[in-house]
Amino acid sequence: QVQLVESGGGLVQAGGSLRLSCAASGRTSSRYYMGWFRQAPGKEREFVAAISRSGGSTDYADSVKGRFTISRDNAKNTVYLQMNSLKPEDTAVYYCAAVEPGTAWSIRSNVYEYDYWGQGTQVTVSS
Repeated sequence: QVQLVESGGGLVQAGGSLRLSCAASGRTSSRYYMGWFRQAPGKEREFVAAISRSGGSTDYADSVKGRFTISRDNAKNTVYLQMNSLKPEDTAVYYCAAVEPGTAWSIRSNVYEYDYWGQGTQVTVSS
């Protein structure tokens, strides 16, 4: 089991940058692969990015490729999402999530396969 707490959300102008953090506790996070999801008002929660246990593999939604970067620091039990060139359509609540070790990397983008979730942090991008 792991507990996740996101931080770093806020209001930013279009074209700006923001860095989100996800602090894990309860158990070392190195055994889990991690993901970031987002949910805009009236929309389903959608995949943003994922990172493997060691940080050697990453994946991104097409909508954020080239703009967002996911990383992790296992020594600090923290996962980050660096968001650059932000657009108004990036506005959403961003959630950090973790998957148990037995779950395949191949389903990293599936919102229903994640076991643990943070409370979310609001990101608002103004035009």
